[in-house]
Amino acid sequence: MANQEVDQSKRKFLIAATSVAGGVAVAAVAVPFVTSMLPSERAKAAGAPVEADISKIEPGSMITVEWRGKPVWIVNRNKEMLDTLSKHDASLSDPKLEVVSQQPDYCNNAARAIKPNIMVLVGICTHLGCSPSPKLQTGADMGAEWPGGFFCPCHGSKFDLAGRVFKGSPAPINLVVPPHKYLSDSILLIGEDGKGAA
Repeated sequence: MANQEVDQSKRKFLIAATSVAGGVAVAAVAVPFVTSMLPSERAKAAGAPVEADISKIEPGSMITVEWRGKPVWIVNRNKEMLDTLSKHDASLSDPKLEVVSQQPDYCNNAARAIKPNIMVLVGICTHLGCSPSPKLQTGADMGAEWPGGFFCPCHGSKFDLAGRVFKGSPAPINLVVPPHKYLSDSILLIGEDGKGAA
């Protein structure tokens, strides 16, 4: 019994068959696992650029659209709103946009916009991620000195009508201006860089 001959051809066949079966099993388990790590169609769409029709935004008002799961404010600033932007630089932490760049290069100007009257901002406070409330009109419940802008009720951060943070606010930096461009005079594309049809 100890001297039985080992059939080498059977052994090689069994090793090969077992290896093939193991390889098929690993592939069968790996394909769904790897596929589960790819982004879903919903996730791909959530990161996609978003078009916004700005033709119906009355001067002095705003709309909110969603991009990448975040609120994006589009404000049609009237002449009075634009006039206030240069009158309170001394009250701002970073009026000249020099501390931290929170806007694309093509919005690195006094209005922080491609077209001065159209402001595009991510509506998330730069302090702890709350969503500030629009307080677009001067004065009102914010006091006589309020030039209009945004107020975060969570911790009291204040931003002007260009999304620049006021001194003394818990928020350390200005609100984010997302990449955007104009596809036409009335259609804004949020999520892609470029001036477009300005």
